[in-house]
Amino acid sequence: MQKYVQLLKQNKIKITPQRLQIIQFLDTHHTHPTAEDTYKTLKKNNPALSRTTVYNSLETLRKHHIIQELTISGNEHCYDFKQGSHHHFLCRTCGLILDIDIKCPNQDRLLHNGHHIEEVHGYFKGLCKNCANKQKNKKVKP
Repeated sequence: MQKYVQLLKQNKIKITPQRLQIIQFLDTHHTHPTAEDTYKTLKKNNPALSRTTVYNSLETLRKHHIIQELTISGNEHCYDFKQGSHHHFLCRTCGLILDIDIKCPNQDRLLHNGHHIEEVHGYFKGLCKNCANKQKNKKVKP
């Protein structure tokens, strides 16, 4: 928990139990949850937690680049604690979102031209390994 306290201090963000819970949840659950998923999961162990607090905390953490906001499909936002530039894979069948550690090939060229990059988003969409295997097995059976 101390690393989350330090992270908030470094960014001059007020330290609250709710913010610490949200950061810890995102850091330990790499499922790229929505704000609503985050709220519902944390509410189970903290009945006093409000939906507004979760949504506002996520927005504060996003503004300070502590978490990333992803819009992979439709207009629903998902959240990711993983720092640094990386891409994501979305399974079109089950909705699984995975981190992919691939560096953007254009990033260095932009930096050499004097630009300052704050975010890089790359999305791959298809079938995850499990869904692809299920689909393959369906086709094989008579």
